Amino acid sequence: MTRARYTHQELDRAIAAPAGYYTPQKEVRLPYNGREVLYILSRAVVDASCCGTTDFDSALVPGYIVRWQAEKAGDGSPVSEVEPVADSAARESIRSIIRQTEHITQTEFW
Repeated sequence: MTRARYTHQELDRAIAAPAGYYTPQKEVRLPYNGREVLYILSRAVVDASCCGTTDFDSALVPGYIVRWQAEKAGDGSPVSEVEPVADSAARESIRSIIRQTEHITQTEFW
């Protein structure tokens, strides 16, 4: 079982990214099969591309929550321990729940 650290980001604050920026908008703790899955909804804006501009909403799923905000990063941001969702059937099920609940079509997993 691989574990990872997720550093929580300030919500509704633009973060620079290649060709634009993204804004984390909401963190969700989703009950799933007796565990909790963490996902983050974000809006990305591409405004410095050779092909024009666009924006889109997406969800990032770091994984199952193992320890919630159990420590702090160097800048004081809370850090949670997660277990990435490795099972493809679970990923599809979670992706479907997010699509139905949040109306988001793009979901990425760690």
